[in-house]
Amino acid sequence: MATGRTHRPATRSRGIPEATVARLPLYLRALTALSERSVPTVSSEELAAAAGVNSAKLRKDFSYLGSYGTRGVGYDVEYLVYQISRELGLTQDWPVVIVGIGNLGAALANYGGFASRGFRVAALIDADPAMAGKPVAGIPVQHTDQLETIIHDSGVSIGVIATPAGAAQQVCDRLVAAGVTSILNFAPTVLSVPDGVDVRKVDLSIELQILAFHEQRKNGEERDERADRDERPPRDTGQAVAATVAPAAEAAGPGANAAQGPVAGAVPGASPKGPDGDVPAVMPA
Repeated sequence: MATGRTHRPATRSRGIPEATVARLPLYLRALTALSERSVPTVSSEELAAAAGVNSAKLRKDFSYLGSYGTRGVGYDVEYLVYQISRELGLTQDWPVVIVGIGNLGAALANYGGFASRGFRVAALIDADPAMAGKPVAGIPVQHTDQLETIIHDSGVSIGVIATPAGAAQQVCDRLVAAGVTSILNFAPTVLSVPDGVDVRKVDLSIELQILAFHEQRKNGEERDERADRDERPPRDTGQAVAATVAPAAEAAGPGANAAQGPVAGAVPGASPKGPDGDVPAVMPA
């Protein structure tokens, strides 16, 4: 089986946009779930819903792969799994080195999804001499002094940094100097790398902060809605006046007009109409 140092995916040379490349793993995850349920075909609408995108975008993405599906049938699930896996370079073995075996590094080493997706943890490396030789996920931890030798001997081209922020850039520089051209960074810092080196950053605190922003906004909208309800003006005053005058008109006897009933402040015996024959406005007492 080929290793990661002898071949790189051809997505860029084929002109596949980076946004499409970023969605391919989403499609692959949804397709893998369908394959495990022995679903033979899937429509673009069904697959788009499972991947969390719209169907038009999915069809456009798949056109870059040369896959257009069959009208009335949909896409062949197994063939799409193969196509996307090939484009992502997952039909070969990718040796990975994890540097920094603290709680996060150990959790990554124990993650069982790497092997099933074409990635092999070739080595675990830590700067703490007390960690050297200790097995994590069945793999003995090695000291950072051996970093360059391990990368060369294992043909590693993907490095995972799970160190504290202060050590991340130095580790990154050593990885790049040793020939690593792709880095997955879990350290809470921005890494500086030369052209030709790809870095993907995973910062859980940033993701949580974004969620906190949305929660705060939702709570603020709920408070505004409650405030609007509390400050809502009373019902129309015209309706209130009509409700007061109507009973008075009824008390005046049959045939009496509501506007001609007893009015507070009116002079007894005076005409209920104004100088122009208009009915005078009802004035408060």
